[in-house]
Amino acid sequence: MASAPSKLYADDVSLVVVLLDTNPFFWSSSSLSFSQFLSHVLAFFNAILTLNQLNQVVVIATGYNSCDYIFDSASDLNRSFENGRMPVMSSSLLQKLEEFLIKDEQLSKEEPEGRIKSSLFLGSLSMALCYIQRVFRSGALHPHPRILCLQGSPDGPEQYVAIMNAIFSAQRSEVPIDSCYIGAQNSAFLQQASYITGGVHHKPQNLDGLFQYLMTIFATDLHSRSFIHLPKPVGVDFRASCFCHKNTIDMGYVCSVCLSIFCKHHKKCSTCGSVFGQAQSEAASASDKKRKTPET
Repeated sequence: MASAPSKLYADDVSLVVVLLDTNPFFWSSSSLSFSQFLSHVLAFFNAILTLNQLNQVVVIATGYNSCDYIFDSASDLNRSFENGRMPVMSSSLLQKLEEFLIKDEQLSKEEPEGRIKSSLFLGSLSMALCYIQRVFRSGALHPHPRILCLQGSPDGPEQYVAIMNAIFSAQRSEVPIDSCYIGAQNSAFLQQASYITGGVHHKPQNLDGLFQYLMTIFATDLHSRSFIHLPKPVGVDFRASCFCHKNTIDMGYVCSVCLSIFCKHHKKCSTCGSVFGQAQSEAASASDKKRKTPET
């Protein structure tokens, strides 16, 4: 999914696609309330649009069961500033966000018990990449695109394979994925996404100052990052999820044909059907014995 050849507006013009975690299971147990989180994020959006009149912000809500576009500054034609605020953007975004939360809550009631309370990060990341590719092909000029993940929910191991494919697609399209994780434990998915695509990953220590973290780290355009010292990755968690049980593992078995990962030894790869080591030699020896057995 390589980007189409096109020209940029300028070095400091940005397209920021924000993946907003709205998982109710996370926010019900978070030390930072969802309303406080939104106040920080809305101020950050306003600041991005204020830095350059050609900047664009797209917001994708990432729920427990669904994801959807809830704001696109390019389609908002009435961007009027009043006392340094943008009431039109806030009202339209909040209205669509409320509608999305109601729809996602209804879908959550149909879910079986026992599922990990993770957000549908895969869906929102795929939607962000599709939107960016559409921008690449829409005209001769486009801003520098990047993706910003604002997430607090735990990783969903069952999404590992598809998420890694999306990350490699972003890398090939030269779209950096920035990530700000506000949960209790860090996210291996977000660490790997930022590391592979050349983005910035950070886990704020003080959530009361979330707006300051967003402005000083994630508001920086791609051109300015070449001469600004931003947080560098330290101890990236490269653990993978097994294909058999969807669990995060430290050590496992890898199929030499399709690179599928398993937490336990299997005689046959469930993905490509290849026969593994000892099982393959046993099958070969059994066939040899059968050929050597004299007919009576």
